[in-house]
Amino acid sequence: MALAFGAYASFSISDAFSKMLAGHMNPFEVAFSGGVFGLLILPFIRKPHESYLDVVRPQNKAMWVLRAVCVFVATAASVKAFMLLPMPEAFSLMFLMPLFVTILSVVLLKEKVTIWAWIAVVLGFVGVLIVLRPGVRALNIGHLCALLSAISCAGSVIAYRVADKESVRLSLFGSSLAGPLIGNGILMAANAAWPPHITAWVYLFGYGFLAALGQLLLMLATARAPANRVALPQYSQMVWAIALSYIVFHDALDVWTFVGIAVITFSGMLNWFRQRIRYERMAMKERAERNRALKAGMLK
Repeated sequence: MALAFGAYASFSISDAFSKMLAGHMNPFEVAFSGGVFGLLILPFIRKPHESYLDVVRPQNKAMWVLRAVCVFVATAASVKAFMLLPMPEAFSLMFLMPLFVTILSVVLLKEKVTIWAWIAVVLGFVGVLIVLRPGVRALNIGHLCALLSAISCAGSVIAYRVADKESVRLSLFGSSLAGPLIGNGILMAANAAWPPHITAWVYLFGYGFLAALGQLLLMLATARAPANRVALPQYSQMVWAIALSYIVFHDALDVWTFVGIAVITFSGMLNWFRQRIRYERMAMKERAERNRALKAGMLK
């Protein structure tokens, strides 16, 4: 859990650095740098018997390409969203990802979703509406980019589920590098430029390094704790968003923003408790079946 909190803190501060680069660098260049710094993680996740060529040598090529495209769109859109929006607004839209994961799971994977999952999803959507208050506040391209980032992240999650038999970690991680490197590399080529001053270099390094560090910490966390527990600290990003918006960017935060964030956080907690109960029931069922099998074998 400590590793997970550290990972989401790294992601949040990384996003703040990308926001600081607004007006100084092309968002595609910033997203490209995230892929470059992501290469630093490869030695830490590579097993002794694995080859670095496994990064681009997946077992399921179609899902690898889909993940790469989704990560490319998500990184480019999220950088643009943070450049244009206050961090709480950007995060509130990006936290709609569970809604899209649920919908795609039902439509594409034919998974059964309980009523409690839909309640959590609806609550999250209501929280986003409270934060944004469309019709009262003007929406811009930044909101669309944040929404696009949430949809792309959901697509990436679905691709991971479909390709769950992929056993080589380098292949799984390789798609999240190839997308930003190739996609953003192509889009930034037309008007790429060196960072204009040393401060921009510092911000760019902070964005890329902390994004890579967050990925590494999250992988270490998932290796030590169940995925549903590791996902819970993600909502600490809202705390970081509020703190950074107030201290660093001096954004005005009204009462309704806090109410909406509270509703979004509650929906995430509800979803987490639902998953925890589900996994505990599954574990108890497997344990009971194993005990019955052992007793049957002893009787024979």
